[in-house]
Amino acid sequence: MYLVLIAWIYVAFMMAVAEATSPVGSLLGAVFTFLLYGLLPMSVVGYIMGSPARRRAIKAKQEAERAQLQAENGIQPADNARASVAPDAHGEASGHTIAPERKEP
Repeated sequence: MYLVLIAWIYVAFMMAVAEATSPVGSLLGAVFTFLLYGLLPMSVVGYIMGSPARRRAIKAKQEAERAQLQAENGIQPADNARASVAPDAHGEASGHTIAPERKEP
């Protein structure tokens, strides 16, 4: 991942050097060449390519917090299962109490 970013920054830097040292080029043009062809696009690409790593870090942090909370409350963590509630423990009826009325053919 970083190899592509470094290579593209190098190419953009060489473009900026060529712009600055050419007889018709300017230093301001070289700076804008480096910023608009190098740093700006590669910062966006680097951010997008780093998304899976950030997602894994957030998930690991949440799991560590959950494990710490369970340890504080004295709950034994299960391997891959979450604590479940008994069926129909909500206090609600599981279905309608009156059967629907059908029309006679």
